[in-house]
Amino acid sequence: MDIFEAMRTRHSVRQYKAVPIEQAAVDRLQEEISKCNEEGGLHLQLVLDEPKAMNCMLARYGSFKNAVNYIAMVAPKDGCEEKVGYYGEKLVLLAKQLGLGTCWVAGTYKKIPSAFNIAKGEKLHMIITVGYGETEGKARRSKSVQDVSNADENSPEWFKRGVEFALLAPTAINQQKFRFELDGNKVKASHGAGPYVETDLGIAKLHFELGAGKENFEFV
Repeated sequence: MDIFEAMRTRHSVRQYKAVPIEQAAVDRLQEEISKCNEEGGLHLQLVLDEPKAMNCMLARYGSFKNAVNYIAMVAPKDGCEEKVGYYGEKLVLLAKQLGLGTCWVAGTYKKIPSAFNIAKGEKLHMIITVGYGETEGKARRSKSVQDVSNADENSPEWFKRGVEFALLAPTAINQQKFRFELDGNKVKASHGAGPYVETDLGIAKLHFELGAGKENFEFV
């Protein structure tokens, strides 16, 4: 599965099989987590076989099952929300390529301090559950390219393709409150008001970048 198929077919998975993640997949995730941490100045950590975080009333209300593995999105307290989204989604797409399901979880979990390390000046922003899904998840309704960008019939194909892939990005409560504006080869990415919009923008920017091709534009 290439990265484009991963973006097209990835959906949130809340119910997992009660089997451990294969070691080869664990090793590949750990390798990518290390790269993300080094590049982004983050402290993301893979937590395995830890059932307490998703064994709370809110998680049960969200229909989670066997969600015992997750990526703890630990990062500096301030100014890292967009990075958390960008690099977290890199791991989500890799997981999909490895045959794993994932789900971004912002508030419906219990923090288990003994499961991960938080240094001074850091916090746990959210988690991403990961494992072998009982299903592949379901697609959700989406806005149009025109709803979230200034694309028109004269726009270059790379820009329209970037926006189309951005619309495949997961966002909190499916709000899709991001926007991409093209001026020459410069792209301005912004967000509206709402919960977790900075993180959502980071996720959408990764999707846009992959769809449009980094060689065709620069973010401003």
